[in-house]
Amino acid sequence: MTTTVTQDAIALLKADHREAEDLFAQYEKLKDTDKTQEKFEIAKKVCGALLIHMEIEEKLFYPRVRGAVHDDDLVNEAVVEHAGAKELIEQLGALKPDDPMFDAKIKVLSEQIEHHVEEEEKEMFPKAETSGLNLDQLGEELFTAKNKLRVEHGMPPA
Repeated sequence: MTTTVTQDAIALLKADHREAEDLFAQYEKLKDTDKTQEKFEIAKKVCGALLIHMEIEEKLFYPRVRGAVHDDDLVNEAVVEHAGAKELIEQLGALKPDDPMFDAKIKVLSEQIEHHVEEEEKEMFPKAETSGLNLDQLGEELFTAKNKLRVEHGMPPA
């Protein structure tokens, strides 16, 4: 028997945000230790999760929000913030985990994501909730796309 988990788009995206915050907190606890491999595994998890999250937002969520809330600045800023995060993730991918810049780049990525999450949850999500968007249907689409991307990247489905 297959169980289908449904959640609206906002709940799904907020759950992704909490996952990223948790992973960054785990990394921070290990930051000043010599557990380089453990930190690297956490960094890979958070970067992979963020890349998938950003892709489903950019391809599915943001276009719908743009059309429904008519606030191009809000959506444009979110896209630019994603570009900055992707650039840092790309830089991290070029570093060895024991590079002295690795911790600094993870910290800055964490701070950028924290700012981005705050703006989405305090500004964009409330507007989306009152816009008339079918957030349940959009949540199903996001969930499907997220799992497809996870499988493509060798991760288990959510």
